[in-house]
Amino acid sequence: MLKDILEAISAIERFVEGISFEDFKTNHEKTSAVIRKFEIIGEAIKGLPEDLKEKHP
Repeated sequence: MLKDILEAISAIERFVEGISFEDFKTNHEKTSAVIRKFEIIGEAIKGLPEDLKEKHP
């Protein structure tokens, strides 16, 4: 689960590297890809043990 989160974060960084926020906002492919990675992060977080989430909110 942590690996999935880290991989999604790395992908997001690659997707937005070298482009302005204005360009990002108007690029449907990039925004969709980033949104999908945030969905993956959210799902992975749900699967983390409760004690880990309590220790590291």
